[in-house]
Amino acid sequence: MDKDLRLIKKIKKRNSRSAADELISNYYKEIYIYVFKQTSDKETSMDITQEIFISMLKSLDSFDENKSSFRTWLYRIATNKVVDYFRSKNYKYTNLIETIEDKQIEDITDFTVNLEHKEDVEKIQEIVNKLSSEHQEIFRLKIFLQATFLEISKILELSESTVKTKYYSIIKKIKKEFN
Repeated sequence: MDKDLRLIKKIKKRNSRSAADELISNYYKEIYIYVFKQTSDKETSMDITQEIFISMLKSLDSFDENKSSFRTWLYRIATNKVVDYFRSKNYKYTNLIETIEDKQIEDITDFTVNLEHKEDVEKIQEIVNKLSSEHQEIFRLKIFLQATFLEISKILELSESTVKTKYYSIIKKIKKEFN
């Protein structure tokens, strides 16, 4: 039995706080980075990461080691929470871009390039946020976790070929709407 499973067993049987703390600390940084890559906001990322681990602890009884690894199961929760965040009323699109007034303009060329890049990212996020939850999950896992198609197929419990097909259709849609 691996380390995660031993900790999960302690949490389930004895409601062990130390086991829960250890399990969370083993994955906290990794999950936080995954969330931060998508939100670009420290406070929001910390809040979402906290929600992910609360949800993980609440639903630990539903974790089935025969279906997936704990890490895979945790990333599914994380991806769902990020999708929920971008669909929530609290999400404001303007949070992705610093206001021009807040930006000190030292090099107008760099500033223009950065602004254009942020506008591109904003437009892509807008397109992705309109996709179905499943399509958002595939896109976010591929781009922000840099997961392989096989890893995504395990996390989402889909065939690898289905994941590939859906991912490339997402990319095609983004390119079409972007232009």
